[in-house]
Amino acid sequence: MKKLEERILRDGNVLGENILKVDSFLTHQVDFSLMKEIGQVFAEKFCNAGITKVVTIEASGIAPAIYVADSLNVPMIFAKKSKNITMTEGILTAEVYSFTKQVTSTVSIAEKFLDASDKVLIIDDFLANGQAAKGLVEIIQQAGAQVEAIGIVIEKSFQDGRNLLEEAGQKVVSLARIEKFVDGKVVFGKADA
Repeated sequence: MKKLEERILRDGNVLGENILKVDSFLTHQVDFSLMKEIGQVFAEKFCNAGITKVVTIEASGIAPAIYVADSLNVPMIFAKKSKNITMTEGILTAEVYSFTKQVTSTVSIAEKFLDASDKVLIIDDFLANGQAAKGLVEIIQQAGAQVEAIGIVIEKSFQDGRNLLEEAGQKVVSLARIEKFVDGKVVFGKADA
């Protein structure tokens, strides 16, 4: 997605060897018009796939996921990273390691929101090592639902997330694929959508 790549080049900051900070439009402050376009691009890609739910993980995946769900006219569910006292029955869980936070969390979704008839599109902000998406796939499979695809806003192709997911039989679609960082600059590869 050309507009997303241009925004990454303009406002993204490369930190170290493998971190891209995009907090001015995606991971902290949200550019709703860009998120709306992202939602429309994913919706166009999956409009004939029979998607019944969009699933993400809190927190940075929520903004793009809600615009995808809105464009597809289906519910959006986000996995919670910590259980609260209102989650008292039927919880689906998975362990997820966060690359940027360097912590493992138990993420959960109430099973009443997913069932075997659901065709799910997972949406997330970043794909690096694939652990968040892998955890969401596990939860969706626990419900007996089908993962149609995993939609990623920004993929760091030089990390092993895509390989991990594709080897597990998952379809991955990324809007911006970063091939590498060179001297603090982003070098893009060919995106999927």
